[in-house]
Amino acid sequence: QVQLVESGGGLVQPGGSLRLSCAASGSIFSINPMGWYRQAPGKQRELVALITSGGITNYGDSVKGRFTISRDNAKNTVYLQMNSLKPEDTAVYYCNAKRYGAGYWGQGTQVTVSS
Repeated sequence: QVQLVESGGGLVQPGGSLRLSCAASGSIFSINPMGWYRQAPGKQRELVALITSGGITNYGDSVKGRFTISRDNAKNTVYLQMNSLKPEDTAVYYCNAKRYGAGYWGQGTQVTVSS
């Protein structure tokens, strides 16, 4: 099993920044890739960003140029740096990890962008 714990969410004004962290524990060998998804009220969960152990990244169209995903393989931790935040970025952000084709999810962390 893989356990994922997110942190770093909160309330921020439009144009501000936040950094989310996701730490993996348990059966962490061969976790690849890791990433972030988000879900706003009444909407489907959508891809935010993914990163492989080799550093290859993939971003959702709505966050390209504003968000950056990174990964510390030694610490089994993935980060999401969010800049130029917009009200439409408001959502619960979920960490995701794959291991041998199986997917694992964290509990989520709330990000609210509002003035």
